[in-house]
Amino acid sequence: MSPSHDRENDKPLAGSHAVVTGAGSGIGEAIAIELAEMGATLTLVGRRAQALEATRERLAGHGHGIAVADITDREATAAAFAEAAAARGPVAILVNNAGAAKSAPAAKTSAELWDEMLAVNLTGTFYCTKAVLPGMKAAGWGRIVNVASTAGLAGYAYVSAYCAAKHGVIGFTRALALEMAREGITVNAVCPGYTDTPLLGGAVDNIVAKTGRSADEARQTLAAGNPQGRLVTPEEVAATVGWLCLPASKAINGQAIPVAGGEVMAG
Repeated sequence: MSPSHDRENDKPLAGSHAVVTGAGSGIGEAIAIELAEMGATLTLVGRRAQALEATRERLAGHGHGIAVADITDREATAAAFAEAAAARGPVAILVNNAGAAKSAPAAKTSAELWDEMLAVNLTGTFYCTKAVLPGMKAAGWGRIVNVASTAGLAGYAYVSAYCAAKHGVIGFTRALALEMAREGITVNAVCPGYTDTPLLGGAVDNIVAKTGRSADEARQTLAAGNPQGRLVTPEEVAATVGWLCLPASKAINGQAIPVAGGEVMAG
């Protein structure tokens, strides 16, 4: 069922069930808060129950739920989505946010690291999307937003596996958008640059270890890649996701939108 626009209370996603993966912290937490404030009922998916519960406590409205699942496990993911739909209705909005980033020179990237980066960033996105498509097609309405990265639009040294996975997410987004274009379902990606989240800590630690710089200096190095000279905030990414989920955004389809202060310009 498509959301109803409650103009008086400005809840454009009222009546919609939204699932956000990786919702326990960072960008996923900010997206969940944004969608709840827009009136959606949320199911928060992730591997850490305590973190999901903490996010749920911050959400506006009532009836939100959590589902503890590893999105790289196909059967567990399908079961989690089935339970969520049974509890809160068919999924109208899916935000594939769960991901991980690990770095290594390409020549030293192990098969295990390669497989892990593709599994959590790309294959998990496929599993979650596959779980919601039948319900969205039956309803004739849906919004799928994949949180990719500027690494899906450009190359970065020492994260070849991550870049490959995020490029794959954008390719999947574009292909699926064409398939769903006449079904009332839009499929888009947002591509954050370096964002001020706990995940950024890994990049900071790598710079500190390899260069001897302080953590603050490492953060400044990452921020320097943004023409605005700063890190992106999770709330800025969440606002872009929220816009893509609006009923009025139905003409936006198959796009990979950088949220990076001009670091990457899509064209």
